[in-house]
Amino acid sequence: MNGFFTRGTVFGAGVLRRARGRFRPAAGPLLPAVLAAVLAAALVSAAGTGAASAQPRHQRYTADGLADLPAVRPVTDCAGLAGLRLDGVTDAPVTITSATVSTAGAPAPYCDVRGTIAPADTIVMRLPVNGWTQRYLQTGCGGECGSSNINYTQASTCTPVQDGTIASATTDMGHQGSPDGSWAANAPQAQIDFAYRGVHVTAQVAKALIKRFYGRSPAYSYFDGCSDGGREALMEAQRYPGDFDGIAAGAPANDMVVQNTFHHAWNVLTNLDADGRYILLAAKLPLVHQAVLNACDRLDGLKDGLIGDPRRCDFDPATLVCASGQDPATCLTKAEAGVVGRLHDGAVDGQGRRLEPAVSHEWGSELEWTLFVPARQGQTVGSQNFVESFARYLGYTNQVRPGWKLSDLKFTAESFWKTVQSSSYLSAMDPDLGRFQRGGGKLLLWHGWSDQHISPEGTLAYYDAMQKTMGRKTVDDFARLYLFPGVAHCGGGEGPDTFDVLTPVMAWTESGRRPGAIVASKIADGAVARTRPVYPYPQVARYDGTGSIDDASNFVAGTPRREPAAGHHWLGERLYSGGYQTWCAADGTRLACRPSQTWLTRKAGAISS
Repeated sequence: MNGFFTRGTVFGAGVLRRARGRFRPAAGPLLPAVLAAVLAAALVSAAGTGAASAQPRHQRYTADGLADLPAVRPVTDCAGLAGLRLDGVTDAPVTITSATVSTAGAPAPYCDVRGTIAPADTIVMRLPVNGWTQRYLQTGCGGECGSSNINYTQASTCTPVQDGTIASATTDMGHQGSPDGSWAANAPQAQIDFAYRGVHVTAQVAKALIKRFYGRSPAYSYFDGCSDGGREALMEAQRYPGDFDGIAAGAPANDMVVQNTFHHAWNVLTNLDADGRYILLAAKLPLVHQAVLNACDRLDGLKDGLIGDPRRCDFDPATLVCASGQDPATCLTKAEAGVVGRLHDGAVDGQGRRLEPAVSHEWGSELEWTLFVPARQGQTVGSQNFVESFARYLGYTNQVRPGWKLSDLKFTAESFWKTVQSSSYLSAMDPDLGRFQRGGGKLLLWHGWSDQHISPEGTLAYYDAMQKTMGRKTVDDFARLYLFPGVAHCGGGEGPDTFDVLTPVMAWTESGRRPGAIVASKIADGAVARTRPVYPYPQVARYDGTGSIDDASNFVAGTPRREPAAGHHWLGERLYSGGYQTWCAADGTRLACRPSQTWLTRKAGAISS
């Protein structure tokens, strides 16, 4: 092979990479012991790809569908970037504090650039000093951020990342540290930077630095993030559609306000008895999980310890209630079974109206519930920390309440609409991505079915809202959704949780190759224990009946005849729309947001009157 494939040629999903005109295996734990299995899996991935869109006839492409772009060397020394003036690049002064050559955490030397975008957005960049292939990748930040660490989320076989030939950057989103949320107290600009500005100004400055360093702008710009990084990704597509050509958004916390109030508070409060003691403890979770698998593992046609689509699982926790004389270690009390059901179903008010999309935690994810089901009495669980740090300082516009506690949140319609007012700037729920789509942007949404932090139902609801708003055909032209069985929040879990979402986005952007299967691997003791293809929703992987069930090449795509009924009807379903998003400015210690009146503000006023 000469190292290139012409436009439209299909081969794998980045399992091979080009070197000196030939192909060599990608480095990492996949090789050498299981190379044959992974290569077979790559062939499965090829089956779902489509013809490339129109591209220049002279453009050549690599085996993974990326444009073969000439490597570019810097036109200035790395150290010369320190102190560089970048007047007018963005809406505030930029200070580059340091620029030094480093190899830390990367396969090739890079110029490590650090600086600040006023007032307090830290920017960190890696600019390859040899062989930059004209791509820029910005990575997201999880939680409430507060640190600037480049993290290539789920890019296990992405060649430019693995070879160190991609320029990359990230930001702390305008504040440092303070994981208790106190960074937001009386700090409106920090809140704006966290909400949407920090990622945008970082993209502007990073591209300007790239042009200064290499003498040219990136040919393609990408964003990759999970959790809050997924929210940041969707915020970019919605508010700044020209920043990136391709976006990978994993487990997006785009419904941030509901997520960090009613969702996580319900996780804790529904598990407390009248005396404030936990009803269900973590020791019972393996029992529940095994019962769920016994009931639903075979629904996808294969007994493999994974539930292909948990929405098809109709598990009843009451089946685990102890019979008379039964060993209590082998069963649940009625109260424990009630908690299991309520944790699965999600938050409701006193009339049974849903305060979040159903389902809150999918069947099959029970082993991950230790995030909110404690091991012992008196333990403070993660969900409680999330809600308190958010609600005390950030969640309620222009309110600082350090003494706020979970019991202050009322599960009523009135409380709901008052609480979600900050969604106008913190959440990324607008399903109309017309500007991003018309500009040629490509979006890959993904979520693990066993996510313990953020329900995949929220991502399904957003994708459904996109289709209703823009039309199915339009959405299919620029967006894909992938749901990974058994995968927890951004990775982990019992399912194959190592994969590459970046290469499909890049290939779709650069050569028009539509994403097909993504082959996920389960790594155990440094070796691949299982590979499995995951197809674009609504397709699912079906075992073809031959060979190992741990080999992705033995699976084909299938489309269910009927989709399970969507649980997207809930009190806040209109949040998956436009017409209420605001832009904010700092006015002393307060946020001033415009427009001041939207359907969301009127909703809160009407329900209170």
